Amino acid sequence: MEILLIIVGIAVILAVSYAAFNYFSVKKLKEGTERMQEIAGAIRIGANAFIRYEYKLVAIIGAIIAVLLAVVISWQTALAFVVGAVMSASAGWVGMKIATYANVRVTNRARETKDLGKTLKVAFKGGSVMGLCVAGFALLGILIVFSVFGLALGQIDDIVNGTVGKNFIGVETSFTMTVSGYALGCSVIALFNRVGGGIYTKAADMGADLVGKTEAHIPEDDPRNPATIADNVGDNVGDVAGLGSDLLESYVGAIMSGVILACELFLHKAGFSVEFLSRLMLFPVIFAACGLIACVLGVSYIVLKPRLSKNVHMELNAATWISAAFAVIFGGILSYLMFRGYEDDFAKVGFAIGSLSPWLSAVCGIVAGIVIGIISEYYTSYDYKPTKKIAQASLEGPALTVTQGMANGMISCMLPVIVLAVAIFGSYALAGMYGVACAAIGMLSFVAATVSVDTYGPISDNAGGIAEMSGLEEGVREITDKLDSVGNTTAAIGKGFAIGSAALAATSLMTSYLYAFTGVEAQLLLNIIDPLTLCGALCGAAIPFLFSGMLIEAVAKAARKMVEEVRRQFNTIKGILTGEAKPDYKTCIEISSQGALKEMRVPCLLSILFPLVSGFVFGAQFVGGILIGATISAIMLALYTGNAGGAWDNAKKFIEAGGVPGQKKGSPAHDASVVGDTVGDPLKDTVGPSLDILIKIMSTVSLVAVVVFSQYNLFALLGL
Repeated sequence: MEILLIIVGIAVILAVSYAAFNYFSVKKLKEGTERMQEIAGAIRIGANAFIRYEYKLVAIIGAIIAVLLAVVISWQTALAFVVGAVMSASAGWVGMKIATYANVRVTNRARETKDLGKTLKVAFKGGSVMGLCVAGFALLGILIVFSVFGLALGQIDDIVNGTVGKNFIGVETSFTMTVSGYALGCSVIALFNRVGGGIYTKAADMGADLVGKTEAHIPEDDPRNPATIADNVGDNVGDVAGLGSDLLESYVGAIMSGVILACELFLHKAGFSVEFLSRLMLFPVIFAACGLIACVLGVSYIVLKPRLSKNVHMELNAATWISAAFAVIFGGILSYLMFRGYEDDFAKVGFAIGSLSPWLSAVCGIVAGIVIGIISEYYTSYDYKPTKKIAQASLEGPALTVTQGMANGMISCMLPVIVLAVAIFGSYALAGMYGVACAAIGMLSFVAATVSVDTYGPISDNAGGIAEMSGLEEGVREITDKLDSVGNTTAAIGKGFAIGSAALAATSLMTSYLYAFTGVEAQLLLNIIDPLTLCGALCGAAIPFLFSGMLIEAVAKAARKMVEEVRRQFNTIKGILTGEAKPDYKTCIEISSQGALKEMRVPCLLSILFPLVSGFVFGAQFVGGILIGATISAIMLALYTGNAGGAWDNAKKFIEAGGVPGQKKGSPAHDASVVGDTVGDPLKDTVGPSLDILIKIMSTVSLVAVVVFSQYNLFALLGL
């Protein structure tokens, strides 16, 4: 096992070193004019201030959770939780830092070269820092957990020898609890980063659009708009730091679901050998490491290619395809080498195609992720009919724009769900529930590449804002707008990967959850028509709607204050609209910061506390129902909100690009499309990305706590 973990260490060193190289190579580029440097500095200061305040709040909540884990479960679980939180927070912090350095350098490269390919290279190089750090830090934390807790402290040997200890209330303190603690630490940070950053960025974005574009009829990111700096800060704290923590958590959740399931299968007497257990535990981790090495090759395609073409989409897709192809090749070789010679154990875990069964299951996940991405692109890109229909509907006003976008989002749910269902069924047929976990890992095996492509989007968006506020020539903004438009589509694709992997990981974790409270000889069964389980499923299905509603309301409250402030400044500060006076950017930044920090607490705590309180009142069967209901409804909502929001945004850009004859910026159709885009903002950038974290954090919290509330709950105490 120690020798195989060296592969993980090599992958981590390679990825983090490459990220550091790209970080400093971007940072040494010129920032441009004094005005550009001033604006970039203001964005950087705002982003740093918000994330510091947010991390202080999260540190307090995290400390409380760590103490509770140490008392109720074990100190190993608590320490692993801290490791997970540190890794997730670090990825978000590094990604945010490079984004605030790369944005102005992208603008300056466009200003100096007027070359789309050269500008794309700078933006992607900045995004690659986040992508490589997300996968690198995630695997570094896993390496620590395996090396320290699993090997040095003997928790893996305890599973093998059947010597797992119990704490003072009779709860087993096994390696699965430690691994779950690590995943929970990643999830908590991801939830707060996504929710807090999402509220921040959309409050500023909506305030800037509703007053600036539709009332004052000034361009997007116009320096006369007081909310523009806050809007650009929001791109970094929401779409970069939030995105990084989100996909790191998805990545870890997928890997750990496979590790935990392998341990649970062994503990529940599946009957396979100790050596086979070791390989089942290590395969998800080593496969992820091979995927990270593949991503280094894919990222290098853009970073090292002498000259990039003007087809931005093709270049970004090439980096993703190269990463995916090498991940598939490396995974096949790994699966064959790790599992050959264990034919006697294959049937005991459901391997149907011999040593290649886990690899083929992972391929199911990879193919499903790519197909879901293609479907998302079809429903969100303005190159295709659905988004063009929304743009055409804008000719009839805001109401039909919103209606058409809603219809598009709802229709877009069906095909991805069918793809997910096929992937779950196919991976299960190939390698049992372990195969479903492998499918989740496969879907995110090239996460470093997808996050690199995703992060390039907000960096390009910021670059366009800096170009507008600095008064640069129109050609610079045209270059950044082309990059940003592709970024909207890539972001929708990334969200499809995140929710797809969340569904697969949650399915695998559900099996581990059932194993955690059933006896060794008991049948693994959750009876959905049992009244308690059915009631739990109904309540669970409502949770994503409650959670989403709270987030939308939080964005609306903060956006309302932003709108009032922007209007106040336009009305009271003479000379803003003529450019003779400077707006007060600082107040708008404070409104977004305070709104996000205040409003994110309740929905975040709800997702953590709801399964816990339900478990200690109603027991494990009820919570099992909650997890099923929440997972199913969250998948639908996440797909709907992500695709509808992305389509509304690109319909607006389609009109701005001259796609609707006779319509342009400032026209009635454009105003209607801005309203649609504003409606979609909290859906695609706050609600959608937070839902995949919701179902995984509920699954992980339940998995950690079920060993306690399955024994100690009110219903059991009352004999119900």
